[in-house]
Amino acid sequence: MSFLGEDYLIGNPSGRKLFQAVRDLPIVDAHNHANVKELAANQNYSDIWQLFAASDHYVWEIMRKRGVPEEYITGKRSSEEKWLKLASVFPEFAGNAVYEWIHLDLNRYLGISKLLGPDTGAEIWAEGNAVLAQKSHKPLALLDKIGVEVMCSTDDPVDSLEYHRVVNQRIGRILVRPTWRPDKAMKITSPGWREYMERLGERFNLRLENFDNLLEAMRLSHNFFAENGCVATDHGLEVMVSGTASKQNADIVFKKAMNGESVSAAEAEIFMSCFLGEVCELNAEKNWVTQLHMGAVRDVRDSLWQALGADVGGDICNSMQDHMRPLIEFLNRFDNRLKVVLYCLDPAHQAMLATMARAFGEKVRLGSAWWLLDTPVGMRRQLEYIGSVDTFANFAGMVSDSRKLLSYGSRFEMFRRILCGVLGEHVERGQVPYEVMENLAVSMCYQGPKEFYKL
Repeated sequence: MSFLGEDYLIGNPSGRKLFQAVRDLPIVDAHNHANVKELAANQNYSDIWQLFAASDHYVWEIMRKRGVPEEYITGKRSSEEKWLKLASVFPEFAGNAVYEWIHLDLNRYLGISKLLGPDTGAEIWAEGNAVLAQKSHKPLALLDKIGVEVMCSTDDPVDSLEYHRVVNQRIGRILVRPTWRPDKAMKITSPGWREYMERLGERFNLRLENFDNLLEAMRLSHNFFAENGCVATDHGLEVMVSGTASKQNADIVFKKAMNGESVSAAEAEIFMSCFLGEVCELNAEKNWVTQLHMGAVRDVRDSLWQALGADVGGDICNSMQDHMRPLIEFLNRFDNRLKVVLYCLDPAHQAMLATMARAFGEKVRLGSAWWLLDTPVGMRRQLEYIGSVDTFANFAGMVSDSRKLLSYGSRFEMFRRILCGVLGEHVERGQVPYEVMENLAVSMCYQGPKEFYKL
């Protein structure tokens, strides 16, 4: 089997045949962290580091793991120096998905088949930069080359969304849709929460004196996003909250925080629970999809946090979290009224979420293997389990969850190959006829998520 060849990640004949049926389907990416301003500018990338690694925390973490100094990762070294340092250790990434993703990006979208390593780093730097300088490799042209039909970015309630309008007007169709992510309003104990309340009030010309004022700001933002093509919300929760706390109690906590008083963990949970429940009522009214990303424990490495701040790596999972009890309360509140997608970061939670999705019916679906599970091992294990416990047909679909444009190609190819391998094994074992599995593969890769999200 050749590296990244036709049989890549697919170990059976039926799977290879299935892949031919789905490999060129358009990409529907319902959750990513696209830099929409960058897309609107549509300027050629300055160099290969900018496109491949400047915003990729996966790359950063593995470089640190192999002993690369921070100055070559997020520091002041030039892009060329950073790329060559990446190349110097890249063969040591073998076995990690980053090794495959970057080689897929080089091969599929820059036409470079050389292996990245200390002896080829300079050559690939020059060759890759020459390709990226071409008109055919501007951001919007690359999205077209990858086959992205529609993509949903992740956006704050105060965002004006002007760059979404620029992109969509430029190409004459809806390519980028916003996704409403109100985490900054919900996470009442986070640094800068009161300052964010000021921004929110200014954005919607409101004085946020009580919890109802906050909900009014959320409603105005929610409506604005709907006018701009939004079909989904996204919520990052270290531990799930029930969505059932009372507005009266949430108002007490809100006023306390606005006065600069300390808020306890129990009080914060009351506020966040009520907040989530109230904004999900807005989602139910508009038939939006509610995406729940549960379990990320953020910024555990003090030295990184102190030097670089949030979201630079150093996030982990925790199998000891109890998402089950609050999730049951939440799903019962919205039973059959709200479309929900469940994501988890720790593999220990997958079985609970699969059985939860099964128990609550058609509107509650499992999302793709998320973050640290977004690897050949994680995706295969998830697909094998949900196919037997829940249903393949109700899978919410693959998402890139990425800041890096080329990920919309490489991560979707990886997923489709693994999916076809798993489905093909069912055919090879005589469990399902090939024709049934082909229809299912097409639905899971394209039609299913497109219909569920109404994209």
